[in-house]
Amino acid sequence: MQSGVVGLLPSDLGKITLGDIRELRALGFTGTTVQLGEPDQYQPEEFQRIRAMLHGEGVAVAQANGLYPSLVDHDEKVRAAGIEGLKRHMQAARLLEAHTLYVRPGSLNPAGSWAPHPEHQREPVFERVISSLTAVAVAADAEGVILALEGHVLSVLDRPSRVSEVLRRVPAKSLGMNFDPVNFVGSIWDAWTPQALIDRLLDATSGRVVAAHWKDYIVDSPLVLHISEVPIGEGLVDHVAGLTALNEAAPDTCVLIEHLPPEQIPAAKRNIDAAMSDAGLTWDEP
Repeated sequence: MQSGVVGLLPSDLGKITLGDIRELRALGFTGTTVQLGEPDQYQPEEFQRIRAMLHGEGVAVAQANGLYPSLVDHDEKVRAAGIEGLKRHMQAARLLEAHTLYVRPGSLNPAGSWAPHPEHQREPVFERVISSLTAVAVAADAEGVILALEGHVLSVLDRPSRVSEVLRRVPAKSLGMNFDPVNFVGSIWDAWTPQALIDRLLDATSGRVVAAHWKDYIVDSPLVLHISEVPIGEGLVDHVAGLTALNEAAPDTCVLIEHLPPEQIPAAKRNIDAAMSDAGLTWDEP
């Protein structure tokens, strides 16, 4: 597995400097996420510039991440725009030589892609995401781009069985899973037994993990149930066991530290490195 990070590079491609990349590499990362913005926000030459700088410093684009409308919206025109937006992002991913293109299913809640809505757990919305992902995957197969689909307990892809069904019904070679187990902590039973959740999610992915986001969490005291992210090594996840299981299932994936401000990333990197060492594992070089 390779070691990667989300959030150290500026989200505006025009502001990424060689110094930013060297700082990232000095921390031991060999993979990064690159934000694509809106479809066609940047010229092809900008993606080529970023790719050349990153590759020159030994850093791969583990994941390209762009904005686009929801794939589950009630309005067919909005869903079509989401599919088209992802198709445009595929071109950027190719220019960056990105290992994966990040895919979020979207939401019916205008507050954001991962905001809750009562219809997310209903069959018509799930069928819409199947339809949208099928269209996106067909295009990705043609483009030679690998899609990293993410789920979340508040989204339409809310549990391992839903992940399994999506991967079964959309068998395209291009569609894989962005493995993010903390996103699936949906009960106090899951919260106290994270490794069991990790194992269930890995079973559900059927060998189709193409990228991973690595985080940690705690159970907070406010009623009724509050689960909060914390820096890696400060929560309930057994990182030795989790990384061991992930390595067995997806040894070629990039494990990206996520959702931390820049000042907390070095300590998180030290903690995940220590867990890898305790597991008898080493990070691969690109």
